[in-house]
Amino acid sequence: MRSSFLFLTLALGPVALNLAACAPKAQTATQTSTQTGTQVQVTTPASTTTTTQTTTAQPATAPASGGYTTLPYLAAKPAASYPAAQKVTEAGKKYRALLTTSKGLVTIDLNSTAAPIAVNSFVFLALNHFYDGLKFHRVVDGFVAQGGDPTGTGAGGPGYQFGTETSPLARFDSAGVLGMARAQSRESNGSQFFITLAPADFLSGDYTVFGKVVSGQDAVNALTKTENGSAPADTIVKVEIQAAAR
Repeated sequence: MRSSFLFLTLALGPVALNLAACAPKAQTATQTSTQTGTQVQVTTPASTTTTTQTTTAQPATAPASGGYTTLPYLAAKPAASYPAAQKVTEAGKKYRALLTTSKGLVTIDLNSTAAPIAVNSFVFLALNHFYDGLKFHRVVDGFVAQGGDPTGTGAGGPGYQFGTETSPLARFDSAGVLGMARAQSRESNGSQFFITLAPADFLSGDYTVFGKVVSGQDAVNALTKTENGSAPADTIVKVEIQAAAR
């Protein structure tokens, strides 16, 4: 499949991660990805398969604070890939994700108003344990923490892709914004996501904003910085999804 990764800064080993929008006064070079065999742009900011899923019914837990209820998982383990995300979110409900990471718990409010396709895809994958055990393979100090790639290289995805969703009211204007990572094509969103470590408003309008950290940003900030390729990456232990009436 085509690589689906944040068109980001620097190259890690043989895989160049891309970030179509980059910081001002960036330096740009071109190199060839050994995984895709295609030319990709490497930009340094100036500032610094398909298998059948099995369904295992699990009871929802008692309501959490704010009227949220933890949703049951759809399967005991993820498939290798999926042809598409099943429709799992419902109108009239709001959703949040609880990411248990190797650095602590991160709670994210998901914005299904601004990005209904991205939120539904994320919820679908999370409820199938897709993210459990995956690495934060790309963490750049003062920029973003990126994860959600089953290959851990920046070139993997869930088996399907979808388009970028943007809204003038959803921007990367602070730390803790959850966005979809993609390749150069605006239709190449998949499973990879990133959380901003600082304001990155130059990404607004080019990448999907689909959530915001409401607690646990200290855990995000503490994720091991991996841009030099030498430090072992932190992991997503599990993702739980909670829902409540709007």
